[in-house]
Amino acid sequence: MSNNWQTFKNILCIRPDNMGDLIMSGPAIRALKESFNARITVLTSSMSGQVVKHMPEIDEAIISDLPWVKNDVPANNGQIYALADRLRRQKFDAAVIFTVYSQNPLPSAMLACIGGIPKILGYCRENPYGLLTDWVPDKEPYTEIKHQVRRDLDLVKTIGAVSSCENLYLRVNESFWRQITLKLTNSGIQTGKPWLLLHAGVSEQKRRYPADKWIETGKKLIAEMGYQVLLTGSAGEKPLTDDLHAAVGKGSFSVAGLFNLNEFICLAKHAPVIVSVNTATVHIAAAVGTPVVVLYAQTNPQHTPWNVPCKVLQFGLTEESRSKNEVIAYVTKKLYDKPVETPRPDEILCAVSALTAPVPSSFQPFGGTPDENQVLAAS
Repeated sequence: MSNNWQTFKNILCIRPDNMGDLIMSGPAIRALKESFNARITVLTSSMSGQVVKHMPEIDEAIISDLPWVKNDVPANNGQIYALADRLRRQKFDAAVIFTVYSQNPLPSAMLACIGGIPKILGYCRENPYGLLTDWVPDKEPYTEIKHQVRRDLDLVKTIGAVSSCENLYLRVNESFWRQITLKLTNSGIQTGKPWLLLHAGVSEQKRRYPADKWIETGKKLIAEMGYQVLLTGSAGEKPLTDDLHAAVGKGSFSVAGLFNLNEFICLAKHAPVIVSVNTATVHIAAAVGTPVVVLYAQTNPQHTPWNVPCKVLQFGLTEESRSKNEVIAYVTKKLYDKPVETPRPDEILCAVSALTAPVPSSFQPFGGTPDENQVLAAS
């Protein structure tokens, strides 16, 4: 492996995925910046672009929705050529490609190569030959499965980049809190009384927790634990939160679309606990230190909350909703071959209670522990 990365001061990190993916790559990007005193540019998607300004390890972002990453944008060859031209103009010394184990890094490597970037680091299962100058053979998921944060950290460690802090981190602007509380008050929420966030919306249907169980959970959180339940989500998820609010009734509040990302990050920081499906909200919670209960569909085992108090309640997928990706299919067969009952609302309440109880002095947060936050080996 090359040992001259210390001389590279203009580094491109390629992470063109969802917001949660970019947040999980934060510690590895931080390691690059700290170890090499480099200027860091991230090539990421429009889905992730908004969070960049909350990640102090990133100096600049190039936003592009690439055709080899899942999105709703039609492939555009002209866009790819223009992007390669931009990379060439910016004269990057090196590029680091971050992937999940089911992704092929070679399209991103080809883009970096055409963009004139002389050094390119990434995992790859097959021999990439000249497309990756710094090739790390990918052992996942057939030999082992690491948490995504650990996978990314281990990648940059091969070229000597380490960080003094492996936590997820998002910068919180506390000046937004006053306008947040005003919005909450105008929505009927009593900010002086207990409240929590419940996030039901997710981009993939297969990762949704059943609506009837969300409704029962909301009612129990209100009646048995005394919480006001804030049903959060994007503006596009407002029909979902409106329906849940109508069914849960008094004590619940549909606030989807009410907060921009700046405000939502601050709101998440102030929440005592967040209950959510496996989506970016979970990683935002981890990045601001808020305990989180995750209703976790058995899709990718490596995306549990990192280095934050959490409870992961798994549920299975129907046969027809399982991924056709052969790598993910292997993991499903290896790890998820036995039926799992969908978590009951009472289990969610127990998890909330455990996470909001007084913390003993001996407590060690999840993440970075030997079991890497409950991620299982697939060997």
